[in-house]
Amino acid sequence: MPPHSILPAPGSGSMSNRLDNDSSYKLLFSHPEMVRDLILGFVQGSWVARLDFSTLEKVNGLFVGDEFRDREDDIIWRLRFGDVWLYVYLLLEFQTSIDDFMPLRVGDYMCSLYQDLRRTKQLPDKKLPPILPVVVYTGRQKWEVPLDVNEMIVPVPGLEIYQLHMRYLVLDVASMAESELESLRNLAAALFRLENCRSVEKVRELVRTLQEWLKAPEQSSLRRAFAIWLRRVLLPKRLPTAELPEMTDLYEVDTMLAESVQDWVKPWMDQGRLEGRLEGRLEEAASLLLKQMRRKFGQTPDWITEKVRSANLELIEMWSDNFVFANSVDEVFAP
Repeated sequence: MPPHSILPAPGSGSMSNRLDNDSSYKLLFSHPEMVRDLILGFVQGSWVARLDFSTLEKVNGLFVGDEFRDREDDIIWRLRFGDVWLYVYLLLEFQTSIDDFMPLRVGDYMCSLYQDLRRTKQLPDKKLPPILPVVVYTGRQKWEVPLDVNEMIVPVPGLEIYQLHMRYLVLDVASMAESELESLRNLAAALFRLENCRSVEKVRELVRTLQEWLKAPEQSSLRRAFAIWLRRVLLPKRLPTAELPEMTDLYEVDTMLAESVQDWVKPWMDQGRLEGRLEGRLEEAASLLLKQMRRKFGQTPDWITEKVRSANLELIEMWSDNFVFANSVDEVFAP
């Protein structure tokens, strides 16, 4: 069963839940320790070793204009890479359905950031600084959108050299393996492990780990940010029937879980069994659709099998309806 199978779909629920998700994640990644660990733990390349993390500074509201100050789902930092500034653009994505035009969206944000830097006279040598665009995605559906806007452009022989290239890094949290994350002494990895937790006991274990890592007095603000995120985002998804008190420190979260965990374990397990039955329905529907497609269209390629088995039940039911009158594989997956 996928790591998030006992949870409501990320991004579902009321607008207030969405805002809690946005603001709580944004609060966490407004701390330089989180950005540093995100880069060190999840960005590949020998060039990362040349970054001067002591120069990390938040850009939002300092060097950019109204377009970026008002956005709730992105955060901009910069730090020194040798003699130049490197801008780190974090886009936080919580939607259940993936934006198929994410490459274009990221490219638009990057160009807008460059224009804003130009307007605010942050380009004295008329050179554009490098940008590292990172999409942090917490949805359940597997990320299958192109990672470069160039991949969305219809190829025309001879015109390739004139087409736009803008690539971004996506961190698909639900697809991250626990075995890989737990080996990292890394705050971002701990956050992603909490997102994928399947038991209250594991949440308590990670909360205690964070208490140990963030015990210095100067880290009180980050401890508070984690506590707020747990209170507003994670625990309501895990324990939808529980009345959670206000908590502003990880110690308070740990104490609350220790006192209340026994009352909440049974509803959580009941929800897990319910979702297990739903998961069985999902597997059955996927297998039936693939079987029907093989009979009608012949052997299906691996990408079709992967696409169907990674889809949610609503999508599979829609494709099954399409299949009845479809004359080709493309018509099955037509929107």
